Amino acid sequence: MASLTEPWVMENGNLKGSSRENRHGRTAHNMSTSSLRKKSDLTLVSKVRCGILMRLLANLQEVILGTKLSVLFPAIPLAIVAHSYVFARPWVFALSLLGLTPLAERVSFLTEQIAYYTGPTVGGLLNATCGNATELIIAIFALSQRKIEVVKYSLLGSVLSNLLLVLGTSLICGGFANLRLEQKFDRRQADVNSLLLLLALLCHSLPLLFRMSGEPDAVTADPTLQLSRASSIVMLIAYLSYLIFQLFTHRQLFEAQEESEDDNNGEEEPAIGIWSGFIWLVGMTAVISLLSEYVVQTIEDASDSWGISVSFISIILLPIVGNAAEHAGAIIFAFKNKLDISLGVALGSATQISMFVVPLCVVVAWIMGIKMDLNFNLLETGSLALSIIVVAFTLQDGTSHYLKGLVLLLLYIVIGACFFLSKTPLNPVNDRNSGDAIFSA
Repeated sequence: MASLTEPWVMENGNLKGSSRENRHGRTAHNMSTSSLRKKSDLTLVSKVRCGILMRLLANLQEVILGTKLSVLFPAIPLAIVAHSYVFARPWVFALSLLGLTPLAERVSFLTEQIAYYTGPTVGGLLNATCGNATELIIAIFALSQRKIEVVKYSLLGSVLSNLLLVLGTSLICGGFANLRLEQKFDRRQADVNSLLLLLALLCHSLPLLFRMSGEPDAVTADPTLQLSRASSIVMLIAYLSYLIFQLFTHRQLFEAQEESEDDNNGEEEPAIGIWSGFIWLVGMTAVISLLSEYVVQTIEDASDSWGISVSFISIILLPIVGNAAEHAGAIIFAFKNKLDISLGVALGSATQISMFVVPLCVVVAWIMGIKMDLNFNLLETGSLALSIIVVAFTLQDGTSHYLKGLVLLLLYIVIGACFFLSKTPLNPVNDRNSGDAIFSA
């Protein structure tokens, strides 16, 4: 009988060495969510005599029960049942949101498993595209239903959540847990991400400034849309350059954070085979798509039922619940005084949303014939600008303490209170005949 500790040998016949070169596909995002994983006990499964059934049960145990968030998996069938039997739509929204939490962590786990076999380059590209799969899928479903404001709010909320809530909480926890130690981190990664975030801020600000230039909205609407599309292409080119920078020319900047983990844990081995990983990844993505559709369909009903604005739900609640796994992991590593990993999670995710997901949504909307621009309005753009500038100043000296984290967290609370009180309606300007929704300034 083949050993259950070698499922990759049973599937592939051989295994690429799990050297540090192959493990480069494991990014800070993966390392963060790995803190929520637990080792599976395959003793009972190993007693199954049928090889195919044994491998299936082993994969089920590794993928479904191999996370501390497995207690949230029942929310997925409950959300499907609630939607099928037309339960209260706010319940469908809440259950779908809870179900997305473990799925986001499992996608990170599966991309890491596949990276063992594909090598560092393909693994890094896979992480770059799947790292924020939940946000991207929700945004695409919202676009398909012409809910452009929900797209903008949710993506803005993801950036603010990573920059202020995750980073702030991590610095606070790390500062209090290591009061007698000088906390340092590698400034080079932070500088690269801050530079890209400032470029994203410029591309987000110009359409707003263009619309506020004094010309009537009817005159500036089309040029603003064209400017947004051009800016989106520029950001995608910049993000592609960032991937080349990260995966090829300056890989050493992003490998430094893995040294201590490698020293402590030694050689690591994949838990499942490459084809199992791909199959599970496709299945998880399909379930995420289904729950994302439920979230988009029921968000306005939840807003009306709970008496909370859609902007607050999209900017505050969606990112907190949807990214709970990686957020918790970043905080855990901050407790261990491994700020490079925490910064890699917070800044890396914010950069990916700003430079990849947002412009990609603009391009996808362009293909779909939907007029989505980068004009996030004055309040939203101002919040983004202040957040990026404050974070850049916070990280400029390469050291950290709890007061820096407290300032970031308080800034997030103030912004959250602002959007809680904001009652901006959806579709302030909505052309029903053409199906295009344009967000007015």
